[in-house]
Amino acid sequence: MALSISPEFRPVLDPGFVPAVLWNRAYRAKAKADPGARPLELALCRDDGTVFRLEDRILSAGGHNEALTLKYVERLFKFLLWQKGGNRLLLAGAPEVAAALGRIYSQTGARSFDWDFIGSKIFGAAITVAAVEPAALPPANEGTMTLGRNLDGCRIGFDLGGSDRKCAAVIDGKVVFSEEVIWDPYFQSDPNYHIEGIHDSLLRAAAHLPRVDAIGGSSAGVYVNNEVRAASLFRGVSAEDFEQSIRRVFLTLKQRWHNVPFEVVNDGEVTALAGSMGLSANRVLGVAMGTSQAGGYVDANGHIKPWLNELAFAPVDFRDDAPIDEWSQDIGCGALYFSQQAVARLAPHAGFDFAHLPFPEQLVKVQHAQQADDPRAAAIYETIGCYLGYAIAHYAEYYDTANLLILGRVTSGEGGHIIVNEAETVLAHVFPELQIKLVVPDENTKRLGQAVAAASLPPLPAGDNRANGI
Repeated sequence: MALSISPEFRPVLDPGFVPAVLWNRAYRAKAKADPGARPLELALCRDDGTVFRLEDRILSAGGHNEALTLKYVERLFKFLLWQKGGNRLLLAGAPEVAAALGRIYSQTGARSFDWDFIGSKIFGAAITVAAVEPAALPPANEGTMTLGRNLDGCRIGFDLGGSDRKCAAVIDGKVVFSEEVIWDPYFQSDPNYHIEGIHDSLLRAAAHLPRVDAIGGSSAGVYVNNEVRAASLFRGVSAEDFEQSIRRVFLTLKQRWHNVPFEVVNDGEVTALAGSMGLSANRVLGVAMGTSQAGGYVDANGHIKPWLNELAFAPVDFRDDAPIDEWSQDIGCGALYFSQQAVARLAPHAGFDFAHLPFPEQLVKVQHAQQADDPRAAAIYETIGCYLGYAIAHYAEYYDTANLLILGRVTSGEGGHIIVNEAETVLAHVFPELQIKLVVPDENTKRLGQAVAAASLPPLPAGDNRANGI
């Protein structure tokens, strides 16, 4: 039995879209009215002792409820996996759901990609799911990660991209030097190309400082405790060389720099931090729509958290025949709605025929069409904006958010204004209680702000008088 979902706003090019937030609300309303509804408790764990806890209520067991509940919990688990990250799920209150999830998140299950990528590649062990009694659930232990907003001293901030390395020298929060150095890391097989390239940028910045007290950096990918767990930047390096030289590359560089405080995180986190610092506001969720979808989050205390925030894999469309992501083989996930992939997917529905052009070139053509006031291009941006309005409300159930930072090539130019306007319309009419402000940062925030935010990541040791730098 399917839930009846009737969105007040429907994407003009994709009217079958089923917003995750509305589906979840319909399920919860049904559970609230069910006298046999059951408590559900889960713990998403990492092997380092980190534990994320969640409590909910689900429908009574049996009949048509089973399929609805499995969908509800599976999509919830999928979101938590890519938002917070972990490789062991302990579930109390629904042993039949735990058994089904164990089959789905397995080497031969529908979520085999997540089983391998999140489990083995990021956390070093395959995902497991177990049914337990409530008393066996470990207490929450989300850890602390008080990174960012440390502006004291002489610092270096860097950002590693696919076409250039950005680096800046910062003294007490003021940028005294910045530059971009062209490089081509994607298909370089020699680890030294990466190691020495990054080191060279640090040396260039250090030349403009009297000493180096701390170094902070960002890059696309997943980083846990300064280790590289997964990053396209190093895709050309063999698995053996990755393990020997790249996984701990930033720890190696830290040793070269006499073990000054050194922190590296995902570039989405630094973007959100830069936006937070520029806005002088906290509770900031950043969403970047580019080649894929990236995310970052700054909490109510102004700090980033030890989460993944890989929203490209977080489901936002709950229809059963939602578009399939070619990489993960899952349906309805963010990358297909908030990136250049979304533009390419929607282009034929708008009436464009790009004859198999690469996605970046399709985006450029749509942007040019929008500049010429082509209504076909406007329809694409309106559709993405409608998606976004509902997705923001969905994200707000997992993130305490007051400000939504919007970035990325898809949001450039007039198309970006259309996306924001459509999203604001959905939020104002359907979710007025949220009061989330949508913000598009200026170029200064994007460039210098990013460098300062990266440089501000590491705190100096307590009592440090800045005499320990190089």
